Amino acid sequence: MTKVTELARRMAVLVGVLMIACLGPNLATTQAMVTPEAAPSEQKAPAPGASAEELYLKLKSVGLDAAKVYRIRDVTLDRAAVHLTLDDGTIAFTENVAGHISGAFFEGEGEVLLSPPDRTERASMALFTGGAILEESFTTVYLRFNDDTYAELQPYLNTVEGGADFVLRWNELSRTFAESDALRLLLTYSRDLPVSRLTEKTAAASDSEGPRDQMLHAQVQGKKLGLFDVGFDSEAAEQVWAGQSRTREGVDYYDFWASFSVPDAAAHKKMSDSLARHASFEAVRVIDYKIRARITPPTLLEAEARMHVKVQHGGQRTLLFELSRSLQVSAVEADGVPVEFIHNPSLEGTERARRGNDLVAVILPQPARTGQAIELHFTYAGDVLSKAGAGLLYVGARGTWYPNAGFVMANFDLQFEYPPGWTLVATGKYTDQTDATAEAGGFEKRADDRVSRWISERPVPVAGFNLGKYQRAVAQAGNVRVEAYATSVVEESLPRKQAQVVLPDRAPAIAPPGAAQASPGGLPAPSAVPSPARNAQSVADAAADAIDFFSRHFGPYPSDTLRLTQMPGKESQGWPGLIYLSSLSFLTREELARLPGTDVDKLIVRKLVTAHETAHQWWGQLVDSAGYRDQWWVEALANYSALMLLQTKDPAQFHVIMEKYRDDLLQKNKTRLLLEDGPVTLGTRLSNSEFPSGYMAISYGRGTWLFHMLRYMLLDAEKKPGVAPVQSGEEPFLRMLHKLRDRYEGKSITTQELMAVFEEELPASLRFEGQKSLDWFYQGWIDGTAIPSYELRQVKFTDQAGSTVVSGVVLQKDAPSDMVTAVPLYAASAGRVTLLGQVFADGPETPFHFSAPSGTRKVVVDPHETLLRRVR
Repeated sequence: MTKVTELARRMAVLVGVLMIACLGPNLATTQAMVTPEAAPSEQKAPAPGASAEELYLKLKSVGLDAAKVYRIRDVTLDRAAVHLTLDDGTIAFTENVAGHISGAFFEGEGEVLLSPPDRTERASMALFTGGAILEESFTTVYLRFNDDTYAELQPYLNTVEGGADFVLRWNELSRTFAESDALRLLLTYSRDLPVSRLTEKTAAASDSEGPRDQMLHAQVQGKKLGLFDVGFDSEAAEQVWAGQSRTREGVDYYDFWASFSVPDAAAHKKMSDSLARHASFEAVRVIDYKIRARITPPTLLEAEARMHVKVQHGGQRTLLFELSRSLQVSAVEADGVPVEFIHNPSLEGTERARRGNDLVAVILPQPARTGQAIELHFTYAGDVLSKAGAGLLYVGARGTWYPNAGFVMANFDLQFEYPPGWTLVATGKYTDQTDATAEAGGFEKRADDRVSRWISERPVPVAGFNLGKYQRAVAQAGNVRVEAYATSVVEESLPRKQAQVVLPDRAPAIAPPGAAQASPGGLPAPSAVPSPARNAQSVADAAADAIDFFSRHFGPYPSDTLRLTQMPGKESQGWPGLIYLSSLSFLTREELARLPGTDVDKLIVRKLVTAHETAHQWWGQLVDSAGYRDQWWVEALANYSALMLLQTKDPAQFHVIMEKYRDDLLQKNKTRLLLEDGPVTLGTRLSNSEFPSGYMAISYGRGTWLFHMLRYMLLDAEKKPGVAPVQSGEEPFLRMLHKLRDRYEGKSITTQELMAVFEEELPASLRFEGQKSLDWFYQGWIDGTAIPSYELRQVKFTDQAGSTVVSGVVLQKDAPSDMVTAVPLYAASAGRVTLLGQVFADGPETPFHFSAPSGTRKVVVDPHETLLRRVR
């Protein structure tokens, strides 16, 4: 039920480690040291004709230099919030690679100190390490850097005997550690590669180099915490980070202990604009793609991809693209000139844990210029599809079957060739006009192949396709045509024996060119095994129903067609005009009943998943999240949109699902409640070794509750006396969602921008301390983890003429002392409840005072369950 994972969203720079160069390191010493040699005058420029691949391979396997082994004491390297102290020990530096000494191995006594800047990051650190501040003694540390660390340490190094033995003991481990940072260092050092003779005449026009990016990555062997990473990198959006690779029950995780940006404090104003601009994830922005592909089922894809890119920040020589490790690139051209590339570099340790797919590094013939337009041309092929059943294929690399430079809005022109008897569906608008002038991309067209072309109607963040021996069902939602594609089988991994299910006949659908026809009557013959094709019509109808509902409340559907295609597995994804829908969603209620899982989980599959993925056509495709900390709102709002639709049809089922989300958050692992994993703003960091299911439970579950709370806070405020009725009749929450879509269509926004839309019409009763702001909601609920409970104490009733005055105290428990909540109170009488108003519960105890209907003798908290709270 996910749109796309954040780990695949940012490709241009590794989430690494570094320091801000212009601050310079702070080297604290307590005694004078003898300088064994001057700063490395031996460093040389790369040899003429040196290649990027040679440079990369040397950086990847660099060992320690027996001639550079020293005694070092009482030195502290400060890199923003990272403080690394080498108390006493031996240090060996790495061999010179193309004029650069880029690493060192230290053995001895040392300490690392890292203080996260806010409550969220301190809580994250404590979850994994037991302390809010990282303060760990270590025995060894491997350092990798691209700055002047070696030269800066020169005054503090003493000669030592036994250097060869030290290198012999630690060299192999150092070579292993070196692999993880080789590609990151290539981004920096490739600038020094010789300019191509083909372009050297124009090299003078490129950007001046300016201050270089800087990084420091420490792989620390802690005395208590084991092996972990800490570092600082100017090229990362969040420059400081610490984390650890762990394996739990056979599954690899990378636990981010903390990750944050350097504060924009006065101490950091020395950072130049030139360096600051490099703190970006995308070196280039893709404007459009033209992809021509040939598919040979069940696995092979051969393709060429042409893209026009615009350089965001000049000076780079190396551009990174993500591409499935199942594909191999045979050639890359830049503006028609063959260029060097490195594909499928080995990602080991922390980098492999943080990144799923391999990368293609394209080395430009000269440094890029800001604003420069470049046409890139990739030719590649590989087994990127898998067979899950007869006629049922699986495109595992849905976002990386083409060179992907980040999920940003771009235009796509896709053309596929594939054998007869198969049906292909893709993102974009289908057209029967093929591009006859397109080059074959290294493969010849087969005589009987079908050709299918799909062109995006507007810029979209991602493009994809699916191929299978499908049967199709069609439904209509106003002017929108909905097509559901499914095979007659489920994947082999699902149980296949089922009781016979007989459904009524229906009229056959008209298939598009190349689509397989349904059996007479529109359905395959009844079978004793589950058949997704048998239920395709109900899937199409459900999606059409969702489009109709969402179009009324969020604005029109952005195209004239939506296609849903069966996908093996439990996960589904909603892409522009194309939904990859789990086989489970194509099964009938009876077929699902025979599979493992709880009744509530199966209810979600039947009633929520299709609508959730349809809602992504608005939330995620029209308006997207700005980063991993904002991804929660896209998933949660799509989920709550689906739940609002369900609520109109079956309120009881709506409440069952909402209760599940609340109960999941209150589940315990061995020692902790799941809610302690962190707030929704930690995004994919929530899935970790402590809480493998944390992302789903918090981003979807808690996130859905947050929108539910916002909706009813606004609705209750509008019901209060003195508030003018809404002339349109539409509730305020839906009005604001419509405004959100209109204002930010085609853009990516932060959580703060989302909240600003709701603040624009914030009624006076929801203005905490008189401020027209939802900061209190963001700090306590969005960037918080608590699920409070509420009680009323000291309740008094005073009858007056025509009314009863009620007063008392609201107790807010199981929450931080500074948490603020708008708590709805109701008067209960004769089986009915009447809203009295909302009380800002500010801390453990908050008094209240309301005028209630005459004769009121009972006050209740939130009887309609609009608050995420513990129900005792």
